Amino acid sequence: MSNRRPDTDFCEGRRLPLVEDFYTIQGEGFHSGKPAYFIRLGGCDVGCSWCDAKYTWNPLSHPLVATDEIVERAASFEAQAIVITGGEPLLYPLDYLTQRLHAHSLEIFLETSGSHPLSGEFDWICLSPKRKQPPLAEAFAAASELKVIIETEEDLRWAEECAAKVGEKCMLFMQPEWSRSEQMTPKIVEYVKAHPQWNISIQIHKFMHIP
Repeated sequence: MSNRRPDTDFCEGRRLPLVEDFYTIQGEGFHSGKPAYFIRLGGCDVGCSWCDAKYTWNPLSHPLVATDEIVERAASFEAQAIVITGGEPLLYPLDYLTQRLHAHSLEIFLETSGSHPLSGEFDWICLSPKRKQPPLAEAFAAASELKVIIETEEDLRWAEECAAKVGEKCMLFMQPEWSRSEQMTPKIVEYVKAHPQWNISIQIHKFMHIP
């Protein structure tokens, strides 16, 4: 039995499966430390074993919420930046959501595996590629930031394969997988020192216990 809703359920993006939305601090990547309002959508068909948001995977577990309600809440906070994440947010049509957010002069950041076609207009796209379901060519071309999760040394080679496909201005980050950070961080440090086109991302929200 499929756990995917018919596309008509989303009313062309005017309703979306919302897991949670909240005001916090961006904890990783280029915008680490920046106040941001997070919109987390449910549903993911990649299924990484180390995912720290497995509760988002089944979209049927999360209610369809009117996009205008989500935007109204986002615009009521002090945050000038919005992070759209998941799950995998590109499972859904995001044009209406991003149009409404931009109407409030908000910056919009997308976090995606890039495994589905792009929709919506974004000020920054963080591409976090996954081996199980690699990004589409259009995601590599559009990425503002490439953030590769490093669980084993094999992932260092995977990171370079992905870096060869992004644009020249794309920022490059390696991030240790949280449960393997003690083992992998020293290896990432040495690798980045030898390959200074890369930067290191750490999950500061976990170190600082920020929700």
